[in-house]
Amino acid sequence: MSMEATRYDDGSISYPGHPRGRGGAEPVGTIDLSEYTGEVVTWTTSTATPPGVREPNTLAIVEFEIKGESVRALGQVTTDDVETGDEVEPVYVDELREPGAGIREPESQDWDGYRFQPV
Repeated sequence: MSMEATRYDDGSISYPGHPRGRGGAEPVGTIDLSEYTGEVVTWTTSTATPPGVREPNTLAIVEFEIKGESVRALGQVTTDDVETGDEVEPVYVDELREPGAGIREPESQDWDGYRFQPV
């Protein structure tokens, strides 16, 4: 599984991707952000999380520099020991939340994806 960002014909990159980039730019390809490391721009720890999401839940905005362009992504961090400026890498996890928690059908809550792990 990839952490797919979209590159546009004006050179910009978006995560997640959109049908149009800034100023109406057309998508021209994708970039797998899981192949890169990024830098923590800011982070926070939530202690009041939705059902099935770990508590406390540390989240970070991470900036990736790719060929002169930057793109930011928001995601969970694998540890509570993170600081602004830390270098992190995306790591795939099978479950971002416990699907059986809460009142919705568990199948609709089965989310996999990426967390950021300090390098």
